[in-house]
Amino acid sequence: MHETELWITKLFNEYLAGVGNTLTGIVGIAPTARPWANFVTMQIVVAAIIVVLFAMLRPRLSSVQPGKLQHTFELIYDFLRGQADEQVGHDGHKYVAYFGTIFIFILFSNLIGVIPGMEAPTMVPSVPAGCALATFFYYNIVGVQANGIVKYLAHFAGPMPLLAPLMIPIELVSHLARPLSLTIRLFANMYAGEQVTMVFLKLTFLFVPAIFMGLHVFVSFLQAYIFMLLTMMYVAGAVSHEH
Repeated sequence: MHETELWITKLFNEYLAGVGNTLTGIVGIAPTARPWANFVTMQIVVAAIIVVLFAMLRPRLSSVQPGKLQHTFELIYDFLRGQADEQVGHDGHKYVAYFGTIFIFILFSNLIGVIPGMEAPTMVPSVPAGCALATFFYYNIVGVQANGIVKYLAHFAGPMPLLAPLMIPIELVSHLARPLSLTIRLFANMYAGEQVTMVFLKLTFLFVPAIFMGLHVFVSFLQAYIFMLLTMMYVAGAVSHEH
């Protein structure tokens, strides 16, 4: 029985940490089990906020009298659609759903750090890394769908077969470096912004912290946009038929 309890505790803590800690604490199996990490909780809060917003928006959709929330999301959609058409081309609308998802999730994850008592989950490396890996797998998958596996892999060899032995390693390193680049850029900027804001909140009062909080909001929008824009560029390169 003791081995079974330890196995259940390990399963919950490693794969369902929050639920596991709650349940095992209630039944007395592992009352000292570690709690949820802050960044995990913040991701759940961000996801819940997004779900609630869309749940509020869905029954209020109207082509006659659109409300303020609908206007806001229509502006976001038009912006994303325009950027997708510009970066990807005439098929850009096919990928707007992913672009919008990654943009809104990162934006809300960045902005939630402005609220006192909360921290941006994107200032923890594993969260930007997860978003970067999702983008990495996404653009490769849509690239294969658009060109076929053989033609998509062929572009790693470059335009001239003679240069293939040189181009293949370069292309592989370049593609594998993209998730790392996306991760470091988002994490470093959000972590630095959070730390600067916290330092000035402790040292000064009133107007000075407000300036840096405003800067933090600007950086939040900018980093979400850059992440989405790079994602669009990667998708554009993957689905292009002119390899």
